[in-house]
Amino acid sequence: MRLKKILNNNAVLVMDQQEEKVAIGTGVAFGKKKNDIINPNKVEQLFVMKENEKLQQLLNRIPAEHFFISEEIISYAEKYLGSKLSEHIHIALTDHVSFTIERIQDGIHLQNKLLNEIKILYRNEFEIGLWAVQRMREKYAIEVPIDEAAHIALHIHTMKLQGGDYGQTIKHTAIVREMIQLILKKMEITIKEDDISYQRLVTHLHFALSRVSHYELHELDEEMLRMIQKKFADSYQCTKEVTAIIQHKYDIYFPESELGYITIHINRLKK
Repeated sequence: MRLKKILNNNAVLVMDQQEEKVAIGTGVAFGKKKNDIINPNKVEQLFVMKENEKLQQLLNRIPAEHFFISEEIISYAEKYLGSKLSEHIHIALTDHVSFTIERIQDGIHLQNKLLNEIKILYRNEFEIGLWAVQRMREKYAIEVPIDEAAHIALHIHTMKLQGGDYGQTIKHTAIVREMIQLILKKMEITIKEDDISYQRLVTHLHFALSRVSHYELHELDEEMLRMIQKKFADSYQCTKEVTAIIQHKYDIYFPESELGYITIHINRLKK
């Protein structure tokens, strides 16, 4: 394993078995220069990634300890979920965690407006986020807010092999929140966020958005739909108005069958 480039005191670019790799280890670059042999026993992690160049750039500009705590979080997440995450998580999460630590140390705290929705939609990932928040608090003696657990949860979710696009996940979660707020306002309902009916509605809206985005129909018998429209007239009217706003704003069309299911959930909220 021969040193090709020093990224920082704890990270180097090496040639190993005729392949370029990023080697990570405490003090791995200390006293070394180009073409020196790197002791494998000093290497804690060895990366061969499609995005090696991006990883090098990242390690060049952040403290190595930020990378190490990010790797702790990734290891914990993979063990908790029982599956590997996309290799891009090593860049995306490290960049996010490093920025978060620096921001909090500078006294800048950002609120996550999607906190409650993320807690409901991505429970396992949020639990990982809570662990990560506590780990950062312990390691850096900083007050990391619970909002940060939600940010990390989204990164973990979208880096699962079937997780999806980060930007699209945020967009869908924000639309769910917007629909919930519109429904509560139109129906003049006040409800606790740990209420099971609230959680069911959040979950249903999330999957409804996913279905209509992929043109998948959630079928509902026509006779049942007419009964819902008649029996829960005010809830159905609310559903029509809210989905019309979303359609106009985001060009997302909800078929009648979806309106029926949403109506049932809204009616539960009233109770």
